[in-house]
Amino acid sequence: MENTWLSHAKQLQAIASTGLHFCKNEFDRERYLQIAEIANTMLCELATVPLTRIEGLVSDFAKGYATPKVDVRGALIENQKILLVREKSDQLWTLPGGFADVGFSAGENIAKEFIEEAGIRVSPGALYGIRHKAKHEYIQDVRDFYKIFFICNRLNNSGPKCGNETIDVDFFALDALPPLSKGRVIEEDIQLAFSFKQSPSSLIFFD
Repeated sequence: MENTWLSHAKQLQAIASTGLHFCKNEFDRERYLQIAEIANTMLCELATVPLTRIEGLVSDFAKGYATPKVDVRGALIENQKILLVREKSDQLWTLPGGFADVGFSAGENIAKEFIEEAGIRVSPGALYGIRHKAKHEYIQDVRDFYKIFFICNRLNNSGPKCGNETIDVDFFALDALPPLSKGRVIEEDIQLAFSFKQSPSSLIFFD
């Protein structure tokens, strides 16, 4: 669960960003800039990273109404095992996926991620969860995310093979999971995938 002060700082940053985009009054602009400075300083201290790093993470700051980013993840389960990829960035394992790219639907994004990270063509068969990252036991993040999870079906027999951002790809049983990249995925996400696969008529999990 996200730290309360981190949540407050992110909300202040969003208010400042939206306010700066829409405000017409120069005095209001100064106030929103001050709020942004306070929020960024709070985020910097909470995350123990340089202020420039915080500012760089919010690339669309003050360019419109501030909304959460979207992360898509896909679960391919075969023979009671789930496909995971090992990231170059932290050497840890996760479901294939990442930021949703502009110009693609959520389903198209996850199909693209599977090709890029695991060398497998899939079709997203069902949505099994929509989660607010801040409300679960992920590594905390100064950005706000909605995480969308799909059950996927394989379309070809090629792969798996590593992509540009991955160093390993393999299938794992639920009781033998490798160390997870917990900024991207937690064990509960994988448990939910197995549960939904076994009972596809069950309700979609959402926050």
